[in-house]
Amino acid sequence: MSTNRVLQIMAGALHGGAEAFFVRLVKGLAETGLSQQIIIRPGDGREHDLAQAGLTVTQAPFRSLADFTTKPRIKAITRSYDPNITLAWMSRAAAMTPHPGKGRILAARLGGFYHLKYFRHCDHWVGNTKSIVDWMAAQGLPRDRLHYLPNFTDAQKSAPIARSDLATPDDAPVILALGRFHDDKAFDVLIPALAHVPKAILWLGGEGPREADLRRQAAQLGVNDRIRWLGWRKDVAALSAAADVLCCPSRVEPLGNVVLEAWGHGLPVVAADSSGPAELITSGRNGILVPQENADSLAAALRQVLEDRTLAQELAQTAEQDLAARFSKAAVVASYLEFFDQVGR
Repeated sequence: MSTNRVLQIMAGALHGGAEAFFVRLVKGLAETGLSQQIIIRPGDGREHDLAQAGLTVTQAPFRSLADFTTKPRIKAITRSYDPNITLAWMSRAAAMTPHPGKGRILAARLGGFYHLKYFRHCDHWVGNTKSIVDWMAAQGLPRDRLHYLPNFTDAQKSAPIARSDLATPDDAPVILALGRFHDDKAFDVLIPALAHVPKAILWLGGEGPREADLRRQAAQLGVNDRIRWLGWRKDVAALSAAADVLCCPSRVEPLGNVVLEAWGHGLPVVAADSSGPAELITSGRNGILVPQENADSLAAALRQVLEDRTLAQELAQTAEQDLAARFSKAAVVASYLEFFDQVGR
């Protein structure tokens, strides 16, 4: 059993891929017997889940301005728990986490191309894609203290949701897309593509600041009757089991948790070639990649997968094999334990 003591700090949003992976990882590490304590924001909905896994959870506000509570609380927990490794997740947690002092390690986990001014006081940096690690090196961080540690997904399969629950005929082709309604996710490219995928129904799960714009666009293009606006969903496995293809049209997608989730649920993937999906997908082998910002290419790829069910099955099967080999829970948890052993000596 590891002798490391790890303080994990997450100041994330209510919803998001990094936040969901944070919960999966710390619970997976807890199963190995690793000693951990957790600091999160109040009211983010994760405290009960983490406490049930036997983890000690403390809350801190992580306000961006006039926050006189968070840093003292982190310092107090560092003194009382005495971790040899502190891992801060993303910009806000890293920026508000003081270095724990001589003989202790402060590491940062980055899931995107964030401004490195928030992270330069750290000792080690973790990127969840190779492209993020390469980018950090290009920005001047020392290569020997950069680490590539990928994500894993909750790949437990589920019975399919009843299509009738979402006003969807059993014989309709179903495209599933998930994420924040934000420019980065490029749902404004997927909606025009839907106009050129006859009879397909789009299950669009998410919420965010661009929702009104997207609904307006769908109405203008005459496809609103073929979109089911699902809100933020927790039943991704059931949705995936009932859908025919997962679409990830993102302009900016450093990793692509939705791609890994689709692979775990046996769903073929069509994605724009932003950095994360392009690192994961070999087009024609375990998914289909198309150029970003190209609704016509996206529509053609979706039609190809929806019309050629043999191709769809082959893509999904190969993707599941890749997931098991490269991104399984066991493999990623073991990689984090090895990382802690390496930096915590």
